[in-house]
Amino acid sequence: MGHQKPNTLQTFTEVMNILAPGNEPWQVELNAPAASVMTDFRVRALFKVDSEDTIDEALQKMKIAGLRIGFVVDSSSEKILGMITSYDIMGEKPMRYLQSVGFADRGVTHKDIKVKDIMEKVEDWVSVDMHNVDTVNVQSVLDAFQRTGRTHLPVLDTTEGKEHHLRGLFSSSKILRLTDFARRKAAQNKA
Repeated sequence: MGHQKPNTLQTFTEVMNILAPGNEPWQVELNAPAASVMTDFRVRALFKVDSEDTIDEALQKMKIAGLRIGFVVDSSSEKILGMITSYDIMGEKPMRYLQSVGFADRGVTHKDIKVKDIMEKVEDWVSVDMHNVDTVNVQSVLDAFQRTGRTHLPVLDTTEGKEHHLRGLFSSSKILRLTDFARRKAAQNKA
């Protein structure tokens, strides 16, 4: 057998009309499929922070990544333990944690707080199932945010009726941004 030539990446020129990719809409209708506003972790990498990171380290990583939420993983098992948002870190959770451990008499300061100390544990999540996501629209997701008072809803995929896999995430700020026009139009029609 002779040498096989490696596959070559073909290039071309003189294309007139190029459309933007349709994967990140800048606006969506309220009756669009819910999956169209979900961050799908099969397409986008999951942003992870280590449970042993300090909250300052985690916040710095989020800032660099341009994200407001990180999923907390156990570095040895890669198991997801919880999630933490920049709001958690910059809000009152750190102070509440310090008060709960009696920081004044222990010499514990803000610098000592770890992600695992203030994260929202998996067992406290309000989640949605991917099978259900496939049957609802964007308005249903907005309704769920209103109902639960949450800012993020993790989407779980259940395989073989046993294992839960983190499939995606709904972010209220992202959906509110993407539905801005549709919600204003709906409000005008009601008026």
